[in-house]
Amino acid sequence: MTQKMPFPAATYPEERAPERVPGVRLALYEPDIPQNAGSLMRLGACLGVGIDIIEPCGFLLSDRTFRRAGMDYLKSADICRHPSWARFHQDFIAQPGPHRLVLLTTKADMAYCDFRFAPGDTLLVGRESAGVPQEVHGAADARLLIPLRPGLRSLNVAQAAAMVLGEALRQTALFPKTGISGKD
Repeated sequence: MTQKMPFPAATYPEERAPERVPGVRLALYEPDIPQNAGSLMRLGACLGVGIDIIEPCGFLLSDRTFRRAGMDYLKSADICRHPSWARFHQDFIAQPGPHRLVLLTTKADMAYCDFRFAPGDTLLVGRESAGVPQEVHGAADARLLIPLRPGLRSLNVAQAAAMVLGEALRQTALFPKTGISGKD
């Protein structure tokens, strides 16, 4: 059962998944670090990007550090909680319209800047401590990496998600409209 948040609900009603808002989404697979999750939810709120949290989390959603990282932006975020990978995947597949699950991983062959993003893509990031299991890798429609200098393993998950989300929003022209014309 999926729950559209008001935060931090502890139960999942017996209803169908919430309707998917057109655009790019960001999914967090079993996040470990509350500050990263809070930062990504704040990013989603500011950019108008829906966030899916695939539980279990490595922290309580009422955790003080989680709340501090998200600040007062959490109430403006479009956040859906999923009690498990199986339920998220079931809800994701059931959504109407074109959509792809795009996994950000160090075990990919394609750089994110060489990928053509589309509205309806959901960018999936793994646990900070362990990434995602093979089952999740296999379910992804695409697997992307961020090119790094040799000998370095990975970026912080929130930084990586922000980089790739920025490129996805740029390519799909889905950045929020701010009224800024770019003219002085």
